Amino acid sequence: MIRVMAIVKRIANQFRRDKRTLALMFIAPLILITLINYLFDGDAVDPKVGVQGVSSEMVAQLKDTDIKVKQYDTVSNVKNTIKSDDLDAFIKQDGADVQLTFENSDPGVSKQIQMKLQAALMAEQKDAMKQFGESMQETAAKVQQSLAAVAKQYAAQTGQQLAIPKVNLQIPDQQQLAISTDYIYGDADTTFFDTIGPIFIGFFVFFFVFLIAGISFLRERTTGTLERLMATPIRRWELETGYLLGFGIFALAQSIIVALYSIHVLDMVQMGSIWYVLLITLMLAMVALTLGILLSTFANNEFQIVQFIPIVIVPQVLFCGIFPLEGMADWLQWIAHIMPLYYGADALTSIMVKGEGFAGFATDFYILVGFALVFMILNIFALKKYRKM
Repeated sequence: MIRVMAIVKRIANQFRRDKRTLALMFIAPLILITLINYLFDGDAVDPKVGVQGVSSEMVAQLKDTDIKVKQYDTVSNVKNTIKSDDLDAFIKQDGADVQLTFENSDPGVSKQIQMKLQAALMAEQKDAMKQFGESMQETAAKVQQSLAAVAKQYAAQTGQQLAIPKVNLQIPDQQQLAISTDYIYGDADTTFFDTIGPIFIGFFVFFFVFLIAGISFLRERTTGTLERLMATPIRRWELETGYLLGFGIFALAQSIIVALYSIHVLDMVQMGSIWYVLLITLMLAMVALTLGILLSTFANNEFQIVQFIPIVIVPQVLFCGIFPLEGMADWLQWIAHIMPLYYGADALTSIMVKGEGFAGFATDFYILVGFALVFMILNIFALKKYRKM
């Protein structure tokens, strides 16, 4: 028993001296579960729908189903209006013809709007038929009263009774609406995974490059290779550039393999240029590479590299766009905008789902370049701890 307690005491001392492990065990889970709580505690974002030629009763019915309605007098190009005004759908009615156009970057929202629209149409038609039926009954009652008055007058004049027929007004069949459906992105068969598939491409490239780069650079230090290199006249920026190019070759190969496999084997949606997809995945790999090398300078072993995953990788997943950010608090949305994967996921979605050209994701691209440059500069300064040059 004494020997067992000695082992327990040794492990307890190891943990007590390793502040990073203690923080990972007791503080990191609290931070992550707090973020997740706020993520799922956000307000639901009501769909935003534009309408033209729709009755005021229909607008009221749509609003009753928690749809934000924006009314238009005349719209020449529905798809451009949806894009420019950030609408989820547009309803254009001309008599019995209804044209329904979905933005469809999120098929779940499209299906939600479709269900609410059907409910609103049924409610409107039900109300209309109820009002028409009540009007018909009032008319029938008035006709019946008029006939009774005529029969009474006739009986007073002639002494003969007239048989008064019962007035029965038939309610005509309700008019059937002809609804045509169109989609800006994808079609009726587009699934939720089709829209988040590009995000997973970016995530897996980012995650594995970060992990491999951090562990590989750590081995360069622990095996003494880095110290021997620093003993030569090589400059810090030359060393950093050499590592980036060396690791970057394999990061490029991984990016190409993951992107091509996802598109051509898994048949993920690909509306834009494959070269743009490769460009963004490569930039994500470079950001992950520079970040992994930077953080490896603060680790003493491979286990400590793995410890960075919950505090570096998990938040990237939470804020990359898989979970909608619009209904979250402003400070949570601000956190999302400091995550490199947020911009990579947004760019890949713009390319693969929306078919955008370079102008559509240029801002995301330049921000990723900025992240890579900042991490690279920090790496150069971090090498001072090994040699001042």
